[in-house]
Amino acid sequence: MTTSSNSLASLRKIAHITIALPLLAAGTLMMTGCDEDNNDTTVDDPKLSTPTTEQKVAYSYGVRPFYLVDDMDAGPLKDELLACKSQTPSKTDFSIAHRGAPLQFPEHTYDGYMAAARMGAGILECDVAFTNDGELVCRHAQNDLHTTTNIVATTLANKCTVAPMVDTNGNLSNAASIECRTSDISKDEFKSLTGKMDAANTQATTIAGYMNATAPWRTDLYTQNGQLLTLEEHIALAKSLGMKQTPELKTPAVAMPFNGYSLDDYRQQLIDTYKAAGVSADDVYAQSFNIEDVEYWINNEPAFGANAVYLVDDSNETADGRTFNKDDTTTWKHSMAEIKAKGINIIAPPSWILVTTDGNGKLLPSEYAKQAKANGLDIITWSLERSGPLASGGGWYYTGLDDAINNDGDMMNYIDVLAQDVGVKGIFSDWPATVSYYANCKGLQ
Repeated sequence: MTTSSNSLASLRKIAHITIALPLLAAGTLMMTGCDEDNNDTTVDDPKLSTPTTEQKVAYSYGVRPFYLVDDMDAGPLKDELLACKSQTPSKTDFSIAHRGAPLQFPEHTYDGYMAAARMGAGILECDVAFTNDGELVCRHAQNDLHTTTNIVATTLANKCTVAPMVDTNGNLSNAASIECRTSDISKDEFKSLTGKMDAANTQATTIAGYMNATAPWRTDLYTQNGQLLTLEEHIALAKSLGMKQTPELKTPAVAMPFNGYSLDDYRQQLIDTYKAAGVSADDVYAQSFNIEDVEYWINNEPAFGANAVYLVDDSNETADGRTFNKDDTTTWKHSMAEIKAKGINIIAPPSWILVTTDGNGKLLPSEYAKQAKANGLDIITWSLERSGPLASGGGWYYTGLDDAINNDGDMMNYIDVLAQDVGVKGIFSDWPATVSYYANCKGLQ
């Protein structure tokens, strides 16, 4: 790695290993209401100091998995899942928390991460972006602060790449073009913001109207705190919860290098942050949609590169302008053999790419899934619980599966095919309890 002497990396002190976790929430972190015989140890209150021992977590499914199982069509899988209704919930690495628990909590916030942990997720995600002073923070994109935080309602809005234009009467005139980036502000300024449900009304004529846009199948009931975390704070929290971690390096929205801060600086800084925190490479699944990021980790940080995850989707896997077809290898940007030859061991496509149907409502592994397994690639997939009710097919995350997906209970059939027939190693979910319930019932660790 070549690091510019005036790079942003030089502005931060990444080498400190003791991470000060700030005032995160009222009340202790011990969870109650479930079986106490969990394999966790003592509790430290992070309001007072960084947790140094694993927190005791009493896991709970809540009501949603039972609602989904009740809604399934009659059959052996429904009977099997119903028979597990009295099981004791436990943590499972098969259940990966996608941005925390954003079906009901603002993404990448303390409350959302805690909700995910309580639902039995074994792996916690932080999408990683950088601030203008070279700090790494948890945001799904470098340029989503206007939809995922309250920045447009603060004085920091004036620093946005495209600031909201509000006249003296409070009328907003550019709702469709507002853009606020993590690189517009410092870490401390980022930490002063409050997370909210990811949404914006681009037709709004006031700031309040712009922010009040949460989808009707989500909720604002748990948005009162919305505490944002840096990557260092995320790492400390996940360690205290005994969870593995999957940071995703987000594609910069700014031209790189940025004030001397290069892509290689960014790639390396992510890994260095985990090293400084004393996290084993075996517990980290660094991921990216940019295959060059994954190759960098493989070549420069082989211990972390062994678990690096190549995120793929329909757009970046299209070849020569042809329309992607999960069952036609000639339309794929990279063959599975090419991916494996680069030293990549794990891929993560969206779930619909891994599953097809027989035309009569039966879900089956796609050719994409078969080729991945044939070439020795492990598979994880994303993301469940990111759609509204499934009565109309569920939208993009269930593309091409309309004849098999027509009620909420079909989500459990979907999970079953991914787990048993495709053989995925884990599933990202916006509500981890759904996957945790299935995994616990099936004995998936």
